[in-house]
Amino acid sequence: MSIGKMFKSLFGGGGDDNSNATAGAEQLQDPEEYKGFTIVAAPIKEGSQYRTAGYISREVDGVEKKSRFIRADNSPDKSQAIAHSQGKARQIIDEQGEKLLDREHL
Repeated sequence: MSIGKMFKSLFGGGGDDNSNATAGAEQLQDPEEYKGFTIVAAPIKEGSQYRTAGYISREVDGVEKKSRFIRADNSPDKSQAIAHSQGKARQIIDEQGEKLLDREHL
């Protein structure tokens, strides 16, 4: 193994490994309904950890509005990351309500 490949494997950079990580990073889960919003946990795999992330959506005037969230929190276990992502989404909804859909949408 060359030094370059060794550093790429250690730090997650380069080639197919990186594009595969990006393409398959988000593992979408079954939607959860909460206070009229739909939550989809989508933790992002980063090495051996999973970053807290997901989507919050709601239909407004016949149009689905969707907002993505990504947090700095990491979990070593995918199921923990899913539960944490769902909990974080509920917290965002409780704190921001309809205003969270006023920001930039996906």
